[in-house]
Amino acid sequence: MKIFYEVVEKIMDSRDVTVGGGSASAVAGAMAAGLVGMVSRLSVGKEYGLPDERYLEIAEELDELAVQLKEGAVEDTRSYLGIKAAFALPKATDEQKSARRAAIESAAIRAANVPLENGRAALRILEFCREMDGKFNPAASSDMEAGVLLAEMAVKDTALNVEANLSLIKTPEINEELARSARGLKAAVQ
Repeated sequence: MKIFYEVVEKIMDSRDVTVGGGSASAVAGAMAAGLVGMVSRLSVGKEYGLPDERYLEIAEELDELAVQLKEGAVEDTRSYLGIKAAFALPKATDEQKSARRAAIESAAIRAANVPLENGRAALRILEFCREMDGKFNPAASSDMEAGVLLAEMAVKDTALNVEANLSLIKTPEINEELARSARGLKAAVQ
């Protein structure tokens, strides 16, 4: 957990360039999961349209998604550091250049897959928001709206982070699959 808080601190430090939008979008997703889970729990026992058991199931899964996305924020930072390390590899000989290119592509594939998974988790949050639409405690409307907006932002930004790595991925099949997945995330929030 300490590492997560360090990542959050770095997101808010404009001088730190090791943590960026991918980690920020995962944090936004984690906050969305917490808010929507809270709204779900606040809707128990009030007959707002879903059975109490369903509100509790939703809240439990959202709690798991919040943990997953916190871990995803840390992994996003690690994947960026992997790209940075690959670019720092020597390139004096043809053999070194070849090894460096392979390391960069491998790191970029990981750096694209991490936000992709974070985006899928954030999309799951939006699915719960849609299921609960008009069926939650109205006293928590602002919390629900904040959760929706944060989840939408998380999905959109994770897609952008997948796309940001595509120029480093030279294997056409992998590049195309990741690009298609990013488009799918974007389409899911429009």
